[in-house]
Amino acid sequence: MKRGKKYRAALESFDRNALYPPREALRLVKELAFSKFDETVELHTKLGLDVRHADQQLRGTVSLPHGTGKSVRVLVFAKGEKEKEARDAGADYVGGEELVEKIEKENFLDFDVAIATPDMMKAVSRLGKVLGPRGLMPNPKVGTVTMDIAKAVSDFKKGKVEYKTDKFGNVHVPIGKVSFDLQQLVENFAAIMEEIIRNKPAAAKGRYLKSVTVTSTMGPGIKVDPALVRETGE
Repeated sequence: MKRGKKYRAALESFDRNALYPPREALRLVKELAFSKFDETVELHTKLGLDVRHADQQLRGTVSLPHGTGKSVRVLVFAKGEKEKEARDAGADYVGGEELVEKIEKENFLDFDVAIATPDMMKAVSRLGKVLGPRGLMPNPKVGTVTMDIAKAVSDFKKGKVEYKTDKFGNVHVPIGKVSFDLQQLVENFAAIMEEIIRNKPAAAKGRYLKSVTVTSTMGPGIKVDPALVRETGE
């Protein structure tokens, strides 16, 4: 893909083959961002996992200390008292069967996170082919199937993010905005990397962190030294 002048200029302003400490890599991401909008800062890591095996798949959630800088739209499948609880907690869309039908018939997908009470999952399961490929299907493993609706809504609104391996063993996670100060990005980076390392599947073999890269939406990728991912010093 042909890149613009600003992107090519950014590429020439650092050593593309170097492995940087996290703080230096994130400093470069901020420095090299050139778009007029507030770009998202993203973490991409390649893990030494064979995700064809269920015991080598990685999935979970982590609360970023400083959130993602994005307004998160939360949809909740619930009824009765739990519906009221969801609305009081700040959910953007709340409903039962009628909300399932809206997604089925109107392809309504104007939300970032879907949460459900366990009693709603029989109806929600009909949406598997729609929500599953988009990573929106409620799942108890990541806290999106729960009776504690208020806490779940609050956590995701404040910056809780889901991480999981794709079919190639990569994990892609937003960790903030270019407008964040450097320390905020460093602390968010440290939180997600600590979680990924702590939840290393027992069946994983060989080198776990194969590569770690940080980038902004439009900017070049900056390689982080996998051996230094826990170093966040000044």
